[in-house]
Amino acid sequence: MGELSRQIEQRLTDAYASLRSARVTGDTYLAEVRQAEIDELRRIAANHDIGLVEPPACDPA
Repeated sequence: MGELSRQIEQRLTDAYASLRSARVTGDTYLAEVRQAEIDELRRIAANHDIGLVEPPACDPA
């Protein structure tokens, strides 16, 4: 796994954790920001043919 892959995986892990936390606390703005970050990271990964493992379900609060 290359450095770009590692960085994307780590940033996604952090963003998903932050998204879950934001939803639990009812912080809709932060949840929207984190979802946009996740979408962008997934787009970058796809553009570079980086396969990603699907995260656990992150149901809205």
